[in-house]
Amino acid sequence: MKWGKEWKSLVLIVGGFVLCYYLPVDWLRSFERLQNALWESLYLVKWYAREHVLLCLVPAFFIAGAVGVFVGQASVMKYLGARANKILAYGVASVSGGVLAVCSCTILPLFAGIYRMGAGLGPACAFLYSGPAINILAVILTARILGPELGIARAVGAVLFSIVIGLCMHVLFRHEELEKINTDVVMPEPEVTRPLWQNAAYFATMVGILVFANWGRPSMQTGLWHVIYAAKWPVTSGFAVLLGFILVRWFQVRWWKIALLALPTVLLALFFPQVPGIAFVVGVVGLSVVINTEGEEMREWFEASWGFTKQILPLLLIGVVIAGILLGRPGSEGLIPSDWVAASVGGNSLEANLFASVAGAFMYFATLTEVPILEGLLGAGMGKGPALALLLAGPALSLPNMLVIRSVMGTKKTLVFVALVVVMATTSGVIFGSVWG
Repeated sequence: MKWGKEWKSLVLIVGGFVLCYYLPVDWLRSFERLQNALWESLYLVKWYAREHVLLCLVPAFFIAGAVGVFVGQASVMKYLGARANKILAYGVASVSGGVLAVCSCTILPLFAGIYRMGAGLGPACAFLYSGPAINILAVILTARILGPELGIARAVGAVLFSIVIGLCMHVLFRHEELEKINTDVVMPEPEVTRPLWQNAAYFATMVGILVFANWGRPSMQTGLWHVIYAAKWPVTSGFAVLLGFILVRWFQVRWWKIALLALPTVLLALFFPQVPGIAFVVGVVGLSVVINTEGEEMREWFEASWGFTKQILPLLLIGVVIAGILLGRPGSEGLIPSDWVAASVGGNSLEANLFASVAGAFMYFATLTEVPILEGLLGAGMGKGPALALLLAGPALSLPNMLVIRSVMGTKKTLVFVALVVVMATTSGVIFGSVWG
């Protein structure tokens, strides 16, 4: 008898027995959840591409590129730089971010633009938080659906957070900021090629396109917000026409190129009014071709916008896939069961508020979608403290958002920024829950 061969047989038999004894049947059943999570991630990516990449991110990329080309570094450093007056810097950062009223992903190209142009860390982080968090329409919707106390708390908390987080980032990394101040050279006044009001009008038209193209459907079919929603595409078209006029009049783009761009865009908008995205795509592609074939200034604008696109868009899509696998779409489940989430945010305990802050920080909320999600969670027993914590952490952060922030200002600063948002949201939730819970 060859014992070597027999030992192999014995090992195989024992191994087979052990495998049968500990057969992970329950674990194998979890593959159904894994398969569902993978499908949810694909659905989320599809939804994200349709609802956010074209209408939100593309205009933001053009605006960010324009900041890098048409806003002088001296101007950025004067108002937002490390040497700038703190009251002025944080006031400008919080107000400008709040005016945009965009989601946590759309703010990223704009944040990257001003940060690279020399904005101080504190004002840049205040701008980064304020854009998605200080959304007037979202605050009004929160007060109307979830109650006035949550709406007021969200508005006050978001304004204070943007300033406090910015100041904390400045203090925690003050040595790096001091080095930046010491190494900054005095920037000469840039050569003025056009008046400030012309540049302001140019940026206002692009911001108008960004804001109105993404104007969300209000819950009520009456009132001012519904009137604006009904007119969103005519208003967006008006801003687009104004942008074309500005490019011809003040930026010396040849008029016939703008006319050739406008013709198919207008025809598609007229023939396919129910699918405005088609005309929008043609307009974006046409604008890219036009400015890339014009003078040096226009080509620099295109190249800067394309640079932000290459850096940011892949990271965002990767983050959306991961978020979809873990948490699924709003109203659906990923790997993490939704009943776990609902059970973890019940009451107003510290643990519930912390969980709501962390979950909100990693989930992706499109603008205004957090309100109906919270309405369902409150109906399932969520405390008002965790609801506020999620409102203050969720819209300003997401997993895709974190990946891009890390590529802009590094791992250490990103972790501190996220931690500040989570800690402050948790603290605010605990205080609010103890008073209003």
